[in-house]
Amino acid sequence: MSKTRVLIVEDDRSLADVLAYNLEQNGFEVTVSHDGRDGLTRARLDLPDIVILDVMLPVLDGHEVCRCLRAEAATQHTRILMLTAKSEESDQLIGFALGADDYVTKPFSVKVLLQRIKVLERSHSNRVVDEDVVSHHTLIIDRARHKASVNKVPLELTRTEFRLLDTLVRQPGRVFQRSELIDASLGTNTVVLERTIDVHIRALRKKLRESANLIETVRGVGYRFRDSHSEQLPDE
Repeated sequence: MSKTRVLIVEDDRSLADVLAYNLEQNGFEVTVSHDGRDGLTRARLDLPDIVILDVMLPVLDGHEVCRCLRAEAATQHTRILMLTAKSEESDQLIGFALGADDYVTKPFSVKVLLQRIKVLERSHSNRVVDEDVVSHHTLIIDRARHKASVNKVPLELTRTEFRLLDTLVRQPGRVFQRSELIDASLGTNTVVLERTIDVHIRALRKKLRESANLIETVRGVGYRFRDSHSEQLPDE
């Protein structure tokens, strides 16, 4: 089984670093974001198992990020632990009303926080039904082994191609902008032309063979993985 994925959305960089280090030492796979808007984007792309979410964030506050995550099908069951410097009960009630699973007031013990994260991890695992292996018609993706196949024939995918395919398949029917796919497959700090992603998509489609039409071009926007409810688009 793959590691539990945790997204930390915290603008205090020193605190975020401490949390990330301790979580990684305890076997978690960690991604860090420092503002609400970027954190929401990362959550939508990476679909973490758990989000550690500060309330007082720049650009977009934690309450709004929580509301957005709970409103979207792909993230509505993601476990959310909120951090706040406010100790008022009313502030915590707002977070719980928006769908937070737990609430921790700063300052806090990292050891105690880790235990609460592990409780959320166990509750999340009860909902997961072998998410490491995803199938769509003849296409099978094994995330834990970083492998994919069509009609039981292994696909020789590059790391970038696998990440692209995995990102699209995680949210069938959703249209991804090219910039989002660059972030997901190449990293948020990568500076490349947006059309670079078109080259990777063409290579991926070629390797998918008869399943190539599952990746659709949405003119002027980007790409999506076709699901059973999507109207098939004409080839570009």
